[in-house]
Amino acid sequence: MKRTHQIQSFVLLVLTAAIWGFAFVAQEVGAQYLGTFTFNGIRFVLGALSLLPVIALFEKEKLSGSGWKKLFIASLLTGTVLFLASTMQQYGVELGTPAGKAGFITGLYTVNVPIASFLLFRRRTGLHVWFGALLAVAGLLLLNLDERFSLSFGAGEICVLIGSVLWAGHILVIDKFVSEVSPLKFSMGQFLVCGAESIVCALLWENGTMADVRAALVPLLYGGIMSVGVAYTCQALGQKHTDPTVSAIVLSTESVFSVIGGVLILHAHMESQGYLGCALILGGIILAQWKENTAAEAAEAPVCEENLT
Repeated sequence: MKRTHQIQSFVLLVLTAAIWGFAFVAQEVGAQYLGTFTFNGIRFVLGALSLLPVIALFEKEKLSGSGWKKLFIASLLTGTVLFLASTMQQYGVELGTPAGKAGFITGLYTVNVPIASFLLFRRRTGLHVWFGALLAVAGLLLLNLDERFSLSFGAGEICVLIGSVLWAGHILVIDKFVSEVSPLKFSMGQFLVCGAESIVCALLWENGTMADVRAALVPLLYGGIMSVGVAYTCQALGQKHTDPTVSAIVLSTESVFSVIGGVLILHAHMESQGYLGCALILGGIILAQWKENTAAEAAEAPVCEENLT
């Protein structure tokens, strides 16, 4: 493998993590103008549409009747879980969870995935995952201590935490279908389902106006086109020449970029113990991902593998 390819892949993965991290800033700003369902509905539809040129470039093959049926079922189920996860996350941000804190709490899904796999499917989970989970929980507690060192775990943080569990479920559902369908078409399908379900709920329970949409246009465009279309493409290209373990660790820095974005753009403030909590959560995420991916590679060495986010 050429060194230049490795460097290019690393840069693309860092760019992906940065785009996803800064998307939490877009979500926080967008929540000031639009309700959760309206914001998510528009941005996921935009994200789905932004994948059209990528699909035209990388997935030109036509699907058979059974192929479309599999794609529809996979998109419907996965898109519904995505709808639930993104709703809880965005509603938590709407309730006041800062972008940086939301990014790190959401990042717990990388620890939740192997734990959920063990609890639901009895897939073997090593001690490293449990140590990673303990580090992440300790970090979560520190992240939510106020200046008086008392817990300030409000409704917003609880919603984002529930969202992180649902994100883990989303990954497990993707794992069920990804080998059976075209990855990019699958992504577009689940984004369309999530967007459609969000828009239906927005029409039922929210009353956003075109003026509100115009006010939130920049966060909507960023959250849709950048964090879905551009970031997904960068991830796919970046993982082409990168070890999956390295890819997972680089992408986990999304939570770091969410804090950076909150500080630089929103001038957010965090107590010193909060930064220590972030470090512990990131350490737990890296520990769980590093060992989990290494074990998976060893177990599947003779088999080709593919990853989808």
